[in-house]
Amino acid sequence: MEIIKQSTLICPNCGHPKTETMPEDAGQYFYECEECEKVFEPLEGDCCVFCSYGTVPCPPIQMEQSW
Repeated sequence: MEIIKQSTLICPNCGHPKTETMPEDAGQYFYECEECEKVFEPLEGDCCVFCSYGTVPCPPIQMEQSW
């Protein structure tokens, strides 16, 4: 399975979308929206902001799901 490395984060505060390259070996816990400058964290139970607010889950979760 090919790992997708790009995900579009949607700010939970203002709805601004931004496509970012995800780290391959870890999740990203904090993210600052370039539009409203709010720093947000993952929802409870998620490992990172990409899993909570992204269009694609982070690479470690993608690898788990491929098994």
